[in-house]
Amino acid sequence: MSRSIKLSDELINAATATGKALHRSTPRQIEYWAQIGKIAEENPELPLGFVRDILVSQEEASAADVTDYDFG
Repeated sequence: MSRSIKLSDELINAATATGKALHRSTPRQIEYWAQIGKIAEENPELPLGFVRDILVSQEEASAADVTDYDFG
């Protein structure tokens, strides 16, 4: 479901600039920031880098871009 919401020009401009650098659209960049923020609020003990690594791992698994790891 899509809804219109009012966001500050400052947030939109920041998301546009960051999104261009990371090859994301402005809405996708804002969604990414919201996802990171939600995870950080729910798990305040986790460092940001760890949260990002989890998100990357989930995307790799979804794309079947995984290999077995040998703990030996």
